[in-house]
Amino acid sequence: MRAKVIIMGAAGRDFHNFNVYFRDNANYEVVAFTATQIPNIEGRRYPASLAGKLYPKGIDIYPEKELPELIKKFEAEQVVLAYSDLSHVDVMHKASLVNACGADFRLMGPNQTALKAKVPVIAVCAVRTGSGKSQTTRAIAGILRAKGRRVVAVRHPMPYGDLEKQAVQRYATYADLDKNECTIEEREEYEPHIDKGIIVYAGVDYERILRQAEKEADVILWDGGNNDTPFYVPDLHITIADPHRAEHARLYYPGETNIRMADVVIINKVDSAKPQDVELVASIVKEYNPKAKIIKAASPVLVDDPKAIKGKRVLVIEDGPTVTHGGMKFGAGFLAAQKAGAKEIIDPRPFAVESIKATFEKYKHLEKVLPAMGYGNHQVKDLEDTINAAKCDVVVSGTPIDLNRVLKPNKPLIRVRYDLQVLKGETPLEEILKKF
Repeated sequence: MRAKVIIMGAAGRDFHNFNVYFRDNANYEVVAFTATQIPNIEGRRYPASLAGKLYPKGIDIYPEKELPELIKKFEAEQVVLAYSDLSHVDVMHKASLVNACGADFRLMGPNQTALKAKVPVIAVCAVRTGSGKSQTTRAIAGILRAKGRRVVAVRHPMPYGDLEKQAVQRYATYADLDKNECTIEEREEYEPHIDKGIIVYAGVDYERILRQAEKEADVILWDGGNNDTPFYVPDLHITIADPHRAEHARLYYPGETNIRMADVVIINKVDSAKPQDVELVASIVKEYNPKAKIIKAASPVLVDDPKAIKGKRVLVIEDGPTVTHGGMKFGAGFLAAQKAGAKEIIDPRPFAVESIKATFEKYKHLEKVLPAMGYGNHQVKDLEDTINAAKCDVVVSGTPIDLNRVLKPNKPLIRVRYDLQVLKGETPLEEILKKF
């Protein structure tokens, strides 16, 4: 008899693990997916067209809160945890719940889930979401392209819409973003690459994505999501660590795994972090992975119009995942507003409406920044209404995209940009890539 399995996920790693290990595996029957972390991704079905011949009706996706009832209903023997950015304590709470319900709790490793490419792969991963993967990936792409290499970025999945339509997605222009009805979260990851002329792939079926991307790439850059491990076997594994969350290098899953797997660990944001926190991260890396090369880097912020901020009441918008499940109280926008001499950074919570208000209720550590939540048209409208209701002079946006493309703010919106800057005296990325 086939072992009955439930996969816990957040519309990313869960689908990948299913596709590469369970889909055609006659030893298992995946009876359900559960979903959490991202709004409105449950209540759907993994379609039969993607699920394979063993699942002619597809597989239903339920809210994670129903997990105990699902284990009982389906008589599940195994529960596979397949999403990221969880504290070790949270992982074990979930394991304890699953075991208390009678099922085995399972974490899958790269030997079972990582695909092998026909071209070299550089993976950029992190200890926590918001550590600086995107600017690192852009920097690496720039170096490789300057050497004449064809570079394609494959981005960790964010399939929050129609899963069949999103099976394989290729982004080369802004029109592709509109055509695929990208959320703000997707745009934040794809748009900076497109700005640099880099083709981006994403979607649901990462075997098909890989085989298509290989045809137009000399090197594939795995642009990781959250703090997940790579979907492709890396020839060079780079992990970004954030000293603003120094202890998290040994307290979060699977970020610690990325530390232990890394060839290179970049300690980012040293320009805004406490020196003792930078050294704490370095000591954790040396303890867990003494063979890893450690590089210290900064993420200096560049404001489009700093004079528009000085002396003004400012609303700060930050990258959504970084300040929600990433746990940060602030990001680049907040630092830029302070540096530019804002008179006051306002509390956005009194102006929040509907889904944005619910976000603040869920993430109570947020006080002085507005997360750029936009997982659907309704939430984008709520974000716009919150911005327009805010009593401030100017909006400072620390997201990686131009929000004016998707919103119509009723007050000036000033962009903040940031790139990776390896410190003088550290091993340059060019040298790392030359050896690679």
